[in-house]
Amino acid sequence: MALKPGSVMDGKIVNIANFGAFVDVEGKVGLVHISEISTSYVKNIRDKYKENDIVKVKVLSVEENGKINLSIKQAIERTGKSKAPDEFEWSGDKNKVTSISFEDRISKFLKDSEERHQDIKKNNESKVRRYKRTSNY
Repeated sequence: MALKPGSVMDGKIVNIANFGAFVDVEGKVGLVHISEISTSYVKNIRDKYKENDIVKVKVLSVEENGKINLSIKQAIERTGKSKAPDEFEWSGDKNKVTSISFEDRISKFLKDSEERHQDIKKNNESKVRRYKRTSNY
């Protein structure tokens, strides 16, 4: 089957970088950008996938220079199959009771929020330190 935009197929993750995962599809390697990994926020791809995992991918584009852009997120949306069972199912029964209590969800949200806030704060502090070193004030 030729690689053409819109086709969904299985691929094998051959390498993971901070910005995305490289997936081997039919002997050619394409990139799944981190924004195309999941419908939810992904801070570290290695938390969701590891090398040699088989994943469903959708071909987004095949450029003239040979670059192949892929998406796991869109393949999941199309097929309805997901490797990660912890992703929330929006189409489910609204009356169904979830196994996670409201307090646990809030606790998890606050923890994640605090971690992101600390990351932003560290980043801003490093920028201020660099500015002070380079300025003549």
